[in-house]
Amino acid sequence: MAAIELVIAATACAAVLGYLLAATRLRRRGDMWPRRRDVFFLAGGSALVCAVLIPLPGEPFTGHMTQHLITAMIAPLLLVLSRPLTLTLRVLPPGRARRALLTMAHSRPAAWLVFPPLAALLDIGVLWLLYRTPLYAATQHQPLVHAAVHAHVLIAGLLFTFAVCQLDPLRHRWNLAWRATTLLAAGAAHAILAKTLYATPPPATAVTTDDLHTAAQLMYYGGDLVEIALAATVAITWYTTTGRAHTRRRRQPAAAS
Repeated sequence: MAAIELVIAATACAAVLGYLLAATRLRRRGDMWPRRRDVFFLAGGSALVCAVLIPLPGEPFTGHMTQHLITAMIAPLLLVLSRPLTLTLRVLPPGRARRALLTMAHSRPAAWLVFPPLAALLDIGVLWLLYRTPLYAATQHQPLVHAAVHAHVLIAGLLFTFAVCQLDPLRHRWNLAWRATTLLAAGAAHAILAKTLYATPPPATAVTTDDLHTAAQLMYYGGDLVEIALAATVAITWYTTTGRAHTRRRRQPAAAS
């Protein structure tokens, strides 16, 4: 087992424990924090641990693709739905640490990192590089390359999901058009990549036809399901936000009269 996988598993366990302790502390002081967010974070962290520590079913490339779906798509969606940045800001007392986190979250570099097209390029673009160049073959024989790719897939998946959903507080929030269009384009690029894999394996690899077809179908249909969940999250968030804004506008004339 690669060291990067142990690091990811240990970090996920520590993050889950920290999240649950923070949520418990918030409730004990009388603040509201929905328990479904605890469930989301626990599920996301557990999915990461299972993906990197437990042997996955299927032939080698199918097992790799299952790990890819969990690490890059399913776990990031669950973690982002739990709103960890919001929880951290609410738990931290006023002081240097809270100010530093707010400064980082509201900085210009952070705003550009969550610019949806850039986040999609870092995520889907590198997947094309991984599977349509000899990079995937290199990960099988070079531990450092494997570690770098594994870490990037997880971080890029988190960044893309965060950029599209935008549930946590940011100074610059990209509008629905940017996020929805990026999600559609990224979904199309992911599906096309899966179709190319169905026809041709990654360069310099020896993958059986059955293994290749199963992995490509898993990537195609599994990616679609996660992207539908992302689209539903974006739609619900937009509906809720615009509904609240409409309610405030209706109340203002009544209060003035």
